Amino acid sequence: MLLKLYIHPLASFCHKVLIGLYENATSFDSHIVDFADFGSAASHIERWPVGKIPVLHDSANNRIVPETSIIVEYLQHHYPGPLQLIPDDKERQLDVRLWDRFFDLYVSGPMQKIVTDRIRPEGSSDPHGVAEAHATLDTAYAMIEGQLYGRQWITGSDFTLADCSALPALFFASIVHPFGPDQRELHVYLERLLARPSVQRAMREAQPYFKFFPYREAMPKHFLEVAE
Repeated sequence: MLLKLYIHPLASFCHKVLIGLYENATSFDSHIVDFADFGSAASHIERWPVGKIPVLHDSANNRIVPETSIIVEYLQHHYPGPLQLIPDDKERQLDVRLWDRFFDLYVSGPMQKIVTDRIRPEGSSDPHGVAEAHATLDTAYAMIEGQLYGRQWITGSDFTLADCSALPALFFASIVHPFGPDQRELHVYLERLLARPSVQRAMREAQPYFKFFPYREAMPKHFLEVAE
């Protein structure tokens, strides 16, 4: 297999890349990075010293490709599939890149702040930072609600990189900071995302690991029920 993707099934940023791969039926091998295992962690640090996941290794080009948006763009350039996740039109590209970054920075970022604060050692929590994260999510939700009005996907009628980014961001954020009852567009959009086969596959693969999610008590029960 030419492509190897180093991931952890519970990591939301990994879901973003997996959705892109599954949308285009791109062949690859996935390898779980276990940061609790010294050998696994050390190997990954050698691969990408920043230590973040996901990371793609393309053996055909002998290249390591980090960072989610860059991975998806690299795949589109070198291993294109039927679905173009980044459009050719420059103006539409700007919209897709904007909303891709928006979900990463203003939804996934504060969501992760809230989640990681729950598992920090006793006495080291950051209530002020968590309050700021919740406020950021309020602002982000309102902006997304307005952007979605009259659109099937976040930038229009086509499913793009920005929607790949939206799913894991909104899925986990909606658990730690639920949508408001009046945010109908957000509710419908998340359900629309969850209905896509690529998303369902990524969620099925993550399901055995949801029990480790710090806010698992707030997750919908069917996401915690792993089929035997």
